[in-house]
Amino acid sequence: MTKYFPLENGIYEVKPGMVRFGSDFGNGIADRQVFQFDDQFPDYRSVKMRSRAEKLSKYYQTHNYSPPLATAVARLIISRLTLEHPEYFQLENQLENFTNSNFALNCKLTQEKLYFDANYQLQQVEMSAKSVSPAYISTLDALAAQVQEDITVICCTTNDFNWVSAIHLCFPNHWSAADKIGKDFARIHESVAGMEKINQRGKAIVNTMITREPMVRFAWGLSTDTHLNHHPETSPNLQIPASQSRKFDIHNPQLYLRIERQVIWGLPECDAAIFTIRTYFQDVAKIKQDIARRHKLISAIQSMTQNSLIYKGLLTSRDDILRWLQDGDDIKS
Repeated sequence: MTKYFPLENGIYEVKPGMVRFGSDFGNGIADRQVFQFDDQFPDYRSVKMRSRAEKLSKYYQTHNYSPPLATAVARLIISRLTLEHPEYFQLENQLENFTNSNFALNCKLTQEKLYFDANYQLQQVEMSAKSVSPAYISTLDALAAQVQEDITVICCTTNDFNWVSAIHLCFPNHWSAADKIGKDFARIHESVAGMEKINQRGKAIVNTMITREPMVRFAWGLSTDTHLNHHPETSPNLQIPASQSRKFDIHNPQLYLRIERQVIWGLPECDAAIFTIRTYFQDVAKIKQDIARRHKLISAIQSMTQNSLIYKGLLTSRDDILRWLQDGDDIKS
């Protein structure tokens, strides 16, 4: 199973931290894939379907998302899916009885066949399983439902004005699509503790995202559950309110490292970039058994500023978490 541990230096840092896409993190071919699949796909798919059914606009937003850009985004996603996972995704070009469609993408994981015109606009969906409700409203909506990643698109004009033009976010980590759509890099991250200097270089960073080779970066936090959907607006689909997800109970310790693998892929011909977010969880009880990683996690938490602790929802739990981690009674040597 694919695993990442972005705490190797034992320091909590807020930085771009972008490295070349395809760099070896010990996960073999998965490190060279934009879209990663595993046996948890049905669970990720189920959360996406429940989120969409709750209120699609809560999880999917667009703003000045031009047709040419939508075409380029769809072309990239489909090309990566068919290249990286030919066992799950196949293109069909010979279509009968679908005069408005030029080709179809056969998605075996969901038993759906997506039909597109020459501009990659969604024309029709053929399903073997139960129907999707609400029906897909766009190509991006349909494609995002086939993968375990959330997808964001950021754009830039010739005068360096940038904005988020599309967000498909069914696995939010205490932020919302509606709050970020249409905003520029600095405004998106203004609430992130420690981002002040980075935000001053926001325009340059967006330009790098668009013009440089594909890159990957990681973010991490701690959660007391493994729910993928922690939208700040409480969802009826959640077993517990999002506000409770960071309250650690030392007498009943449940703690997970929530890791985001973020891939940035530039579309310079459109002055835009795709930003994918794949969420992973690691049980901290297992990390605790690894002495080296345990100490790195302790060190990283200890290095967090008060503002970072507040932002990460750890201010009131920090001492209890550290006390639990430093209890070495069950540590294997």
